[in-house]
Amino acid sequence: MGSLGVLRKTTMVCVPLMSHSVEQLVGDMFQAKNEGADLVEIRLDFLKEFDPVKDLRTIVGCRPLPVVVVYRPKWDGGLYDGDEKSRLEALMLAKELGAEYIDLELQVASDIMEEHKLGQQSSSKIIVSCFVDRITSLKEDLSHLVTRMQSTGAHIIKLVATAADITELSKIFHLLSHCQIPLIAYSTGERGLISHLLGPKFGGVIVYGSLEGKQVAGLPTLASLREAYGVENIDADTKVFGLISKPVSHSKGPILHNPTFRHVGFNGVYVPMFVDDLKQFFNVYQSPDFAGYSVGIPYKEAVMEFCDEVHPLAQSIGAVNTIVKRHSDGKLIGYNTDCEASITAIEDALKARGLVNGEASLPSPLTGKQFVLAGAGGAGRALSFGAKSRGARVIVFDIDYDRAKSLAQAVSGEARPFEELANFKPEKGAVLANATPIGMHPNKNRIPVPEETLRDYSVVFDAVYTPRKTTLLTDAEAAGAIIVSGVEMFLRQAVGQFNLFTGGKAPEEFMREIVLSKF
Repeated sequence: MGSLGVLRKTTMVCVPLMSHSVEQLVGDMFQAKNEGADLVEIRLDFLKEFDPVKDLRTIVGCRPLPVVVVYRPKWDGGLYDGDEKSRLEALMLAKELGAEYIDLELQVASDIMEEHKLGQQSSSKIIVSCFVDRITSLKEDLSHLVTRMQSTGAHIIKLVATAADITELSKIFHLLSHCQIPLIAYSTGERGLISHLLGPKFGGVIVYGSLEGKQVAGLPTLASLREAYGVENIDADTKVFGLISKPVSHSKGPILHNPTFRHVGFNGVYVPMFVDDLKQFFNVYQSPDFAGYSVGIPYKEAVMEFCDEVHPLAQSIGAVNTIVKRHSDGKLIGYNTDCEASITAIEDALKARGLVNGEASLPSPLTGKQFVLAGAGGAGRALSFGAKSRGARVIVFDIDYDRAKSLAQAVSGEARPFEELANFKPEKGAVLANATPIGMHPNKNRIPVPEETLRDYSVVFDAVYTPRKTTLLTDAEAAGAIIVSGVEMFLRQAVGQFNLFTGGKAPEEFMREIVLSKF
């Protein structure tokens, strides 16, 4: 651990521990080790009662893995509000007791480093840290700040920033790639999540993850870093794929795509990308490293204008859910894998139950059926075009009536205002498809139609896949309908995306096993 050469080439996973007692802290250290952490960051300022001489001997003496000791004062965002001399003495004691890393704030680092000769050969490495409230509001250029931090003589420097937009993280990635000494750099919050996940690609020496059951806001869990994202496999050559959406925390894509990348030996990582402004996003992330995207709510239609080319099916639907950056020229090519994914899922459910209108000669079990669609957004457009291609009669309900009319016209269907859905009486044997976010976590108890009408539908499909079995599907099943989960659509569209991302053939059974076990 002491070798800076090893440190520079290897990204370690660190768990920050904000325990309130020494006993709890020791237990948390062992939990971190059991969950696969490489080291832990100990926040002494969170301890309710702390006797440095006694407690540091226990903490450092009982450590099952390397420790970063932090004693953050209130003036730098921590909890310690006591005497500064006592605080620094505690940190120096931790060093003398053999703690592997000591964290010092930039404001005091130069003086302390010089006074205690900390830049000289020592078993403890000094991390000099700085918190920046907003990357874009920083008066000082980030590279100048990093130079000032390096000048303290630190072995490692740590920069933490808040970001109001995912595009601000590009500055962090640039720093990680060009810093001359080991650097820890990341942004907090949901928009900053990819700064943790992609740290290993750009040269970060430490990434942070929280313990199971002790989630830290803005951090991925240690388990997700290891199992979903496989951070130990990420390197400079790793291709980045991601879900462009807002919100994005509901996405199950990482736990499906990442293990599948590893299964077939493809050097890629799939991450959630909280995007506020599509134009800014595509302007900033033009590097070939960012090789492709899934597109989620609310961008499936709007994203088309940022594609250089759009596949004819996606063009006719008017929605893109997959974008691939072409190797030869870097152009963004838009596709739609939702359409076939959703319609084949519904068809196969009907075939499995033998509901094929009594005529094997029909091209599809959907032929001639009334297809009631709630939601005319990207997923709704894919469903409606798929239904039309199978000869179904589409009725579109949407809160934006003009949008409903536009879609209905495109598929030779009928449009209705969304509020009429509450009193709509479907034909017996009709198909209901929910393509709205109604029923999505955390508002899981809502359904888009009156419960008493569910008995009239032969099939009920819900594009929502978190939770796997929504309230709509539960109620529909109780009413006797065949139910089709959004998970099935998600799996099928993901298979199509995987093929486009990798240029290979997706291992469908492997992906299905993940979905059945993890979703």
